Amino acid sequence: MTHVTAPAPQRAVIIGAGIAGLACAVRLRAAGFAVTLLERHSTVGGKIRTIPSPAGPIDAGPTVLTMRHVFDDLFEQLGTRLEDHVTLIKQDELARHFWPDGSQLSLYADEDRTIGALRAFGGNEAVADFLKFTKRTRQLFSAFDAPMMQSPEPKLSALTKHVLTQPHLIPAMAPLSTLKGLLKRSFRDPRLRQLFGRYATYVGGSPTHAPAILSLIWQAEANGVWVVKGGMHKLTQALLHVLDASGVDTVLNAHVDGIDIQDGRAIAINLQNGTRLPCDVLVHAGDPRALATGTLGPDTAHIAPQTAKAKRSFSARVLSFAAKPHGPDLAHHNVFFAEDAQSEFNDLMAGRVPAHPSFYICALDRGQDGDPPQLERFEIITNAPATGDTNESATAEDTSEDLSPWLHQITHQMAQHGISFSPTPDTTTITTPQAFGQMFPASLGALYGQTPHGLTAALQRPTAGTQIPNLYLAGGGTHPGAGVPMATLSARHAVEAILSDQISTSRSAPTATRGGMSTA
Repeated sequence: MTHVTAPAPQRAVIIGAGIAGLACAVRLRAAGFAVTLLERHSTVGGKIRTIPSPAGPIDAGPTVLTMRHVFDDLFEQLGTRLEDHVTLIKQDELARHFWPDGSQLSLYADEDRTIGALRAFGGNEAVADFLKFTKRTRQLFSAFDAPMMQSPEPKLSALTKHVLTQPHLIPAMAPLSTLKGLLKRSFRDPRLRQLFGRYATYVGGSPTHAPAILSLIWQAEANGVWVVKGGMHKLTQALLHVLDASGVDTVLNAHVDGIDIQDGRAIAINLQNGTRLPCDVLVHAGDPRALATGTLGPDTAHIAPQTAKAKRSFSARVLSFAAKPHGPDLAHHNVFFAEDAQSEFNDLMAGRVPAHPSFYICALDRGQDGDPPQLERFEIITNAPATGDTNESATAEDTSEDLSPWLHQITHQMAQHGISFSPTPDTTTITTPQAFGQMFPASLGALYGQTPHGLTAALQRPTAGTQIPNLYLAGGGTHPGAGVPMATLSARHAVEAILSDQISTSRSAPTATRGGMSTA
């Protein structure tokens, strides 16, 4: 009797176990690949990271989820359900906002509650302006979800055709306007301009330079905000558990020395410890600038070349600590605005740490369907410029700085709002752009990849396919952009490209266009 040996599954290696790398591993394993996931740090999660504290692990990165359907779909790929692994708590209160004049405004999942809050905050004018703005952004979000975010390779020509078939979108897009200009025309109350202008910072930009179309980011929050019970790191831990159970090999503390390219294809990954991992498919789920700058070897320097010179997005200073709060009641998601919004963005655009920034306080133990503990966990975030430091081999000592003045300024601004903490946080748990630059190779500390400034900025990001036929890109530095749900979507685009290319290759070997350049 003749025995037929089944062919071995294809070997896929993924560099980077942030949310995009984890999502790629899920989808590739579901497609039958033998998957090895490499992570240079001692835990998975990438920018979804924690620091230890007496109150338990404290998030020091993203703090909430939007676009829940993206994560439901991800877990379903391996035949399981998101709610079987983490508890998500939908927030009735999306965010609480505070101004130096003592005014406050909460936005809610229930639009009627938001309207009531707006009427008390700014009268009927504020309500009318908000409803008109919301209608505009809802149109934009609905119109551009499929052809832009859900499309693996959006093209300007296709988007132009899409807009021309729906001419009502043109005034909604305000194509010749910045977000700041649109908000000035949309809201008579300068506080509301300041509030909705903050959404540009969600992708690392300034409302003074970001295109008006970024106003649609408001709809991602308006459609629902979820808190992960215990912290965002519970989501990445759950994905790791699912991957372990499905047979994915996750290698931590794995520092990639280079990618071995032979006959125009990636054939192996070499680690600094001497390990060599052969691959049939390779996904780079880190900042694509690492490839473009030759950080992983000279043979990939032609990949995503625009990232090598493109301006970078903003970064942040992040303070994570455990304490007992004093002062105004906090929601999970709180924004404290500076008196002069423009000065902050002037500083950022000039590459300076803002002298008087607005700041975000996440009260991590609130919004969790219960009373917070006596010792609560907090994360404070302010915008900061990316390092811009071309000395990418700099050590922590080279880039150290005295963070006491910054902490003193933030503490002073909090005191103006009546907020204090005991014990008072110190500088030991501050993460700076320099530290982010060391954690994420070739990123220069930018948290969102390339700058989102300019009308076509979203079309300048690298897409999944590259000029190396079996090398693919995923992560917040690629299309469709930064943020946890968007980086997760990038993994779907990458794996769909892999499977599509394999089908095409199995039928024939036609000339293909990848990453905007012909492979012929």
